Amino acid sequence: MALAAIATRCCSASASSSSSSSLIIFSPLSRRIISGISTRRPHPTQRRMVASASSVSSSHGEGIQEPAKQERITAPFGSWKSPITADVVSGASKRLGGISVAGDGRLLWVESRPAEAGRAVLVKEPEKPGVEPIDIIPKEYAVRTTCQEYGGGAFSSSGDTVIFSNYKDQRLYKQSIGSRDSSPVPITPDYGGPLVCYADGVSDIRFSRYITVREDRRKDSLNPTTEIVAIGLNDNDSQEPKVLVGGSDFYAYPRMDAKGERIAWIEWSHPNMPWDRSELWVGYISESGDVYKRTCVAGSDPNLVESATEPKWSPRGELFFITDRQNGFWNLYKWIESENKVVPVYLLNAEFARPLWIFGMNSYEFIKSDDHKNLIACSYRQNGRSHIGILDYSQSSMSLLEALGNHFLYIEGASAVLPSSVAKVTLDCEKLKVVDFSVVWSSSPDVLKYKPYFSIPELIEFPTKVPGQNAYAYFYPPSNPIYQAPDGEKPPLLLKSHVQQEVPQLRHVEC
Repeated sequence: MALAAIATRCCSASASSSSSSSLIIFSPLSRRIISGISTRRPHPTQRRMVASASSVSSSHGEGIQEPAKQERITAPFGSWKSPITADVVSGASKRLGGISVAGDGRLLWVESRPAEAGRAVLVKEPEKPGVEPIDIIPKEYAVRTTCQEYGGGAFSSSGDTVIFSNYKDQRLYKQSIGSRDSSPVPITPDYGGPLVCYADGVSDIRFSRYITVREDRRKDSLNPTTEIVAIGLNDNDSQEPKVLVGGSDFYAYPRMDAKGERIAWIEWSHPNMPWDRSELWVGYISESGDVYKRTCVAGSDPNLVESATEPKWSPRGELFFITDRQNGFWNLYKWIESENKVVPVYLLNAEFARPLWIFGMNSYEFIKSDDHKNLIACSYRQNGRSHIGILDYSQSSMSLLEALGNHFLYIEGASAVLPSSVAKVTLDCEKLKVVDFSVVWSSSPDVLKYKPYFSIPELIEFPTKVPGQNAYAYFYPPSNPIYQAPDGEKPPLLLKSHVQQEVPQLRHVEC
């Protein structure tokens, strides 16, 4: 039976349509960003499946009126009419390309606009609610990188300055966001085309430079060279970047400590993917700005297969990261530098990270606390559901936020009804409860008028071929407020085994 009705599935990856077919989203594939699946497994070498996120409260959609109650039309599945047309699906949704927080505490984000042929625009949150957001970059620029094909991590901010990758030439540009009269200034050389690209960069205040992953196709476009490089920010003329780390096939997450004395990064090489096997390294920076000594923190033991990811320096200078070495799930760990030892921060049969398909994924953030508590805001997925929690890592205790102060978080997420959104979540003084919640950005603000036609997913659980492991999927039953099926008729069933969608991100700022 034809499944054409599924084509009207909604304007975002996480909302569903009024199709008259059933839909189950699941995956038998390993360790990919997918919609609607998670698997418990006892060992890190076994396959990982990650559930989709729904971090944003559905209360944002209140007030949407359903069609007037009337007798439903009886019609076969596949013949139901829906106002969610192909034009609505293709033209209504913007895509989120990353978020950050400016020096003044306001949100920065990249959105791809269908009305501008998909141009990715850097935007800043307005000072006052109700005012239109501010476009930062001129119209002839677009923020997007082609590094490692899938991109991500195309911009970063430090104070009132942003550095971004321009899609057309793949050069890096620096621009002040404190003044509307500021124009982008290139900080990398012009190679006569998009032969060199950059991603996942951070500022190095100690040497006034920008540390980033570089992919170089000048010698071989099929097998480019990937390195971590440093780019000076003081010179008026762009200079050739300085190579800090090289030799492996791929790099990600170059992260400087607050003093600029140590750099952490993730690396891996063929034939591994980063979720199969990767290594976490720390390098020590000399007075000349070079990496003069390095040590492997995780991933070098041939008897221990692990995939380390998301290294981050705490305000106290401790290195935290996520790996799957102990229980087979991506959990938080900490490096004890004096002993060169790795210890778990909090163990749970849940995924605290996502597969590294794109640069710039951010699953946890440190929360500065006046009462010297050691707190981390984190997102994780367990038994097919997503959660946002506050981890007190000195007490090894987790508290779920009771609702989605002087601290707030920016959280990227979506729900069965709400499209991909960024929410501002304000915490109380104890950093454990939410006192305010508001949606700052939505990929499809007009999509909620179709809410009565959305199919609300049902979480289902089923056994796998591996004893003791269950998989989780979302089942989308047929839904339409106007139609009903004849008695006894079953709808066609569409199974989706791989859907890449937006992943939740966290950004923290102290007011």
